[in-house]
Amino acid sequence: MSLKTPPRPAETAEQGSFSTEYMRINVGPQHPSTHGVLRLVVDLDGEQIVSLKPQIGYLHTGFEKTFEHRTYQQGVTYSNRMDYLHGFAHDLAYVLAVEKLMDARVPIRAQRVRVILNELNRIASHLIFFGTGLLDMGALTPFFYTQREREKILDIFEMVAGVRMNYGYFRVGGLYQDVPEGFEERVRAWYDDFQARLDEYRNLWVGNDIVLARTKGIAVVSRQMALDYGLTGPSLRASGVDLDFRKATPYSSYEDYDFVVPVYQEGDLWARMMIRFDEMVESARIVRQALDMLEPGPIKDPDRRISLPPRHELENSMEAVIFHFKLVTEGFHPPKGEVYVPTESARGELGYYIVSDGGSMPYRVKVRVPSLVNLQLLEPSSIGGLFADMVINIASFDPVLGDVDK
Repeated sequence: MSLKTPPRPAETAEQGSFSTEYMRINVGPQHPSTHGVLRLVVDLDGEQIVSLKPQIGYLHTGFEKTFEHRTYQQGVTYSNRMDYLHGFAHDLAYVLAVEKLMDARVPIRAQRVRVILNELNRIASHLIFFGTGLLDMGALTPFFYTQREREKILDIFEMVAGVRMNYGYFRVGGLYQDVPEGFEERVRAWYDDFQARLDEYRNLWVGNDIVLARTKGIAVVSRQMALDYGLTGPSLRASGVDLDFRKATPYSSYEDYDFVVPVYQEGDLWARMMIRFDEMVESARIVRQALDMLEPGPIKDPDRRISLPPRHELENSMEAVIFHFKLVTEGFHPPKGEVYVPTESARGELGYYIVSDGGSMPYRVKVRVPSLVNLQLLEPSSIGGLFADMVINIASFDPVLGDVDK
């Protein structure tokens, strides 16, 4: 389809006026380069992009409204299904918001386990970013390398939660149950292996001439543009803004760990790639420190308003049976109020705004998801560039469409 454009002014009187017909093409909504169900309406002048309009809504699930018809504890069934690549981040953000409503006291062991699983999940998400992003450039081999390491992480998740995605392992007040025997040894073995694999990744793409040529100086997002559009996460830090909510507003014991927040100034495709590589290194450091600090102890808030009583008490205490019955069938009742807790997912600022009317279900749930905001930068950063670079640019913002169409 072609789009007629207004005539451009003539350069000289002799040349007269002329017009150019742009070509309009649709990319998606079922297209491998869009990393989900995303449609792009692109106007091209030859190979150069003159207009790009993202079209979302093809995957709308209504999770926010569903939250309002489930008890607070049941919400963990839905939170991880939005960002299925970093599900633990959504689970953590959700339970932190409800715990703030309830003024819960989460045991330190549960907080350490949450951090370990969340950072492992961040690494697994970044591995998908590199595997599929480089695949968009035509590099097939890195995908198999990154999936090798990701599968080992998913094996750990399966060991802990019984599933490889959509975990539902975190609970308001702590964890569903303690980690199984052998968990620490399994994670330490993964850590030692991952450190050696990082050198392979550096050789594969960090110094690769083709990768450098396709990413250096391409699709630049300036610092001011990033701030104007509300960009967050690695893509924001790639444009020179040092903001990481694990440091800015620590949660779940992140203040106990020594790690660096990588920041790049270039704002191009290369910076958005490299910052995620550096973040994998730092996330692995956090995992190692959390393992060293992990000590035996309770994994649930003992408050009977929140946590189910231990099963052995059900045999001897009618009061425990009543508490168990009330929590399972009705749920707990937070006081009236509203909360918002910002967290740092693999894609940026992730927070749950929850309003309580005193009932057993939220009155209102609004999720601040990073993928929706980050997609806004696709248009201004792509205009003027080549169509082939747009495909890589989509990957550089690392969107998850379940995180967009929530």
